[in-house]
Amino acid sequence: MNARGLGSQLKDSIPVTELSASGPFESQDLLRKGFSCVRNELLPSHPLELSEKNFQLNQDKMNFSTLRNIQGLFAPLKLQMEFKAVQQVQRLPFLPSSNLSLDILRGNDETIGFEDILNETPHSLTRHDLLMGLCIARRPYCSLSSQAG
Repeated sequence: MNARGLGSQLKDSIPVTELSASGPFESQDLLRKGFSCVRNELLPSHPLELSEKNFQLNQDKMNFSTLRNIQGLFAPLKLQMEFKAVQQVQRLPFLPSSNLSLDILRGNDETIGFEDILNETPHSLTRHDLLMGLCIARRPYCSLSSQAG
C-alpha cells in the first residue's frame, strides 16, 4: 500500500467538524436552547421532531413530483431554478433578510406560523444595526458615537 492510499483512508476515516462563526468556545444561550445534553443531540426528543425538521423538504418533493406528473419535467426544473435565484438575493450583511419572494414562491405568504408570531431575534433590528446602516450609507469613515447622541 502506498502513502497516497493510506492518506485517503485516513482522510475518509477521520470526521472533519465544521466550526461555527463564533468559534468552538462560545457560551450557549440557555434561555433559548436549554441545557446541552449528548442524548438530545443524537436522538430526537419527540417522535415527530424529525418529521417537523424535514417538513419543508418533504413538501417541496411532493409538490415537485405532482408538478412533474401534471405538467412534465420542465415545471419542477423551472421552479427549482427560481428557488435558487431567489435564495441568492440578500440584503446587506447587517440587515436581516426575510426572503419574502421565496415565501411567495412556496405559497407561505398566505399562512401564519410560529415564526410570524414569535419573531426570533435575528429578524428584529436593533439600534446598533440601524446606526451601522446609516454610517455605511452616509460615508465610509464615520464614528457611531457622533451619530448616537
